[in-house]
Amino acid sequence: MQMGVRKNILWITRTAVLTALLVAAQFLTAPLGNQYVTGSAVNLLLIVSFLTCGLATGLTVAIVSPVCAFLAGVGFSFPPLIPFVALGNAALVMAWFFWGVLMKSAAPGMRHKTMYYLLAAAAAVMKFLTLYAGIVLFAIPYLLDLNEKQRVMLTLSFSYPQIITAAIGGIIALAVMPPLQKALRSFGRGV
Repeated sequence: MQMGVRKNILWITRTAVLTALLVAAQFLTAPLGNQYVTGSAVNLLLIVSFLTCGLATGLTVAIVSPVCAFLAGVGFSFPPLIPFVALGNAALVMAWFFWGVLMKSAAPGMRHKTMYYLLAAAAAVMKFLTLYAGIVLFAIPYLLDLNEKQRVMLTLSFSYPQIITAAIGGIIALAVMPPLQKALRSFGRGV
C-alpha cells in the first residue's frame, strides 16, 4: 500500500473515531441534564483531537460533530444552529492552535504551566464570543421563530456556561495530555 494512501486512511480513521467519541460522550452525558458535564466533555474531546492528531483532525471533528450529534438526536434541536456550533467549536480549536504556535516561538522561560492555563481561558473566551455573537445576537433574533421560554433557554445555554465548559475541557485536556502522549508514543513503538 502506498504511504500516502496509508496516511489518508489513518487520518480518516482517527478523525472518525474521535468524532464518534465526541458524539458518544454527548449521548452518554445528555441524560444527566447537565450542560456543564456534557459541554466540558465535548470541549475536552475537541481539544484532545487537535492536540493528538493535529489541526486538520481537530477542525474536522469540530465541524462534523454538531451535524452527527444532531442526526443522532443529542444536543440542541434547531438545525439552523448547526453552523454556529461548528464555528464555535472551530474557534476553540483555532485558539489552541494559534496559542501553540506562539508558545513554540516563545522563550523557554515563557513556557510555564501558567501560560497553558491562560491558553485554556483565552480559548474558552474565543469559543464563547463566537457562539454568543452567532447564536444569541444573530440566530435567535433573526433565524429562529421561538417563544419567550425557548429564547431565554437558548440565550442562557449559549452565554456564560460556554466559557465555563470550554475552560473545564481545556484544564482537563492539560491534565490528561502528558500521560496520553506517553501512551500514544509507547503504542507507536509497538509496546
